[in-house]
Amino acid sequence: MRHRLIPGCTGVLVLADGTVFQGQGQGHVGAALGEVCFNTAMSGYQEILTDPSYMSQIVTFTFPHIGNVGVNGLDVEQFGDGAKTAARGAVFRDAPTPPANWRADGDLDSWLKGRGVVALSGIDTRALTRRIRDQGMPHAVIAHAPDGNFDLDALVAEAASWTGLEGLDLAKDATCRQSFTFAESLWRWPHGYAQAATPPRFHVVVMDFGVKRNILRSLVSMGAAVTVVPADTSAEEVLARKPDGVLLSNGPGDPAATGAYAAPQIQKLVASGVPLFGICLGHQMLALALGAKTVKMEQGHHGANHPVKDLATGKVEIVSMNHGFTVDRDSLPEGVVETHVSLFDGTNAGLAVTGKNVFSVQHHPEASPGPTDSLYLFDRFAEMMLRT
Repeated sequence: MRHRLIPGCTGVLVLADGTVFQGQGQGHVGAALGEVCFNTAMSGYQEILTDPSYMSQIVTFTFPHIGNVGVNGLDVEQFGDGAKTAARGAVFRDAPTPPANWRADGDLDSWLKGRGVVALSGIDTRALTRRIRDQGMPHAVIAHAPDGNFDLDALVAEAASWTGLEGLDLAKDATCRQSFTFAESLWRWPHGYAQAATPPRFHVVVMDFGVKRNILRSLVSMGAAVTVVPADTSAEEVLARKPDGVLLSNGPGDPAATGAYAAPQIQKLVASGVPLFGICLGHQMLALALGAKTVKMEQGHHGANHPVKDLATGKVEIVSMNHGFTVDRDSLPEGVVETHVSLFDGTNAGLAVTGKNVFSVQHHPEASPGPTDSLYLFDRFAEMMLRT
């Protein structure tokens, strides 16, 4: 393959079509395979890189200054282990700078090394973003070698041979292995992530497909005692815990693959009458359980500046999104109504079941980019539980 590496190149991103982006390696030394997406958020890179929904993906940050506020031990979203259950790689325009924030307890590059995340800086992220926008999310290998020695032919072949995210049930790797309780609330000055201060009003069971900590914190802050159960837990086991409500969490991979075993259980939960709230992957699998279809997107939605309209209130929210699959709005069956829509491309962003306390959204209300535009959804869930 005819590629001349630039002097001092220690990192590459090699796409399946043979395109090579060269720069400076960061983080873990080695190589990682995944689907390349771009994220338009200007902050929250630690939360992004620890979101289990990014399993098997390489995140390109469109904001050039990543790493300037460092990292800390409190804002990790995942429960799993490093790059195994979150983003495999990261791409930056500029090399991470030394941290300058009172909450920082480390620098980004060292943190990436410790987590096994391969990163690359010094490339034209605008060109890569345009490529993804025009041609879709490519398969690629990101590699870091301090000696600058790369077998580009082998890396291209590896990227080209990967079958991609379609058909992959990644939730089985992101989920917890056994149930647990969670009692940490949302961050509040000056206490930070405090324990719940009052007796709970509700008991919520969370089906964990790769849940983010801040979803659980949001539930605790609205007054819930939270029990998290594995993704393959049966509806009978969930209902035996006598929940006031059930939340279907976010997570990675193809919803149809996870839905093969989860959707039949979700159908039983819907039939039981227990209030049900789905977020992101949970939204997609609820749609599958109700008889709708999901499809792979060309670009996906990844960022913290997405406008979504609540069709019931007419309110437009600025939301955080992270998904590469979407619910086919034309496949929604009778009795299932669209409640939210993306104002970027008109794709479905929410649904509800007529006559039942069942609803879901594609975006992440707990991520608070608005900053609190969508937290009312947790209040809506609480109101449903109070009515039943």
